Amino acid sequence: MTIIFLLIGISLLVALTFLGGFLWAVRSGQYEDDYTPSVRMLFDDEPEE
Repeated sequence: MTIIFLLIGISLLVALTFLGGFLWAVRSGQYEDDYTPSVRMLFDDEPEE
């Protein structure tokens, strides 16, 4: 029975870590540009000399 409580505690810690990482990414602007990735392949590359 003790192992179940230990596993629940560890899984909650891992879940909160991922939630914290996601919230940090949202607040730091990682998901602001949702248009450019869809049209990036249409942009012309700079010619190499």
